[in-house]
Amino acid sequence: MTQRINYIQQSPELFKKFVEFGNQLKDCAIEESIRDLVALRASQLNGCSFCVDMHVKEARLHGERELRLHHVAAWRESTLFSARERAALVWTESLTRLTEHGVSDETYQHVRTQFSEKELSDLTFEVMAINGWNRASIAFRSVPGSADKAFGLDKANLA
Repeated sequence: MTQRINYIQQSPELFKKFVEFGNQLKDCAIEESIRDLVALRASQLNGCSFCVDMHVKEARLHGERELRLHHVAAWRESTLFSARERAALVWTESLTRLTEHGVSDETYQHVRTQFSEKELSDLTFEVMAINGWNRASIAFRSVPGSADKAFGLDKANLA
């Protein structure tokens, strides 16, 4: 599969603004470890190999354990995730795979037991951002690993 257009070159100002949006999320109320899990899970659900590759490497650089990364795809059956992480993952799945009726009250109430209003709002923006990146990477067939050096992901030593 070959890459299509280079959307970064074609829309540099929009790309720059979206990167700025993503960078703002680094200072949000959600801890980095949960942001890593959210990015990986949404990317798995969307089938974005570029982003799965990127977020596994980022998470490793942030100190995430390899076994937990393997378990993200089966997090419901895994014992390796906290209640807060599980709530973030269910929220990620609910927003990534929106149903005809949206997010259920039951899911919302469950997630609210783990996150403040501010945290839930920030988490929602985190899910929005990764879904946007997934869609661009899938649409234009971004090649997994092709941006490792530019993003410092080569330091993860996972080539």
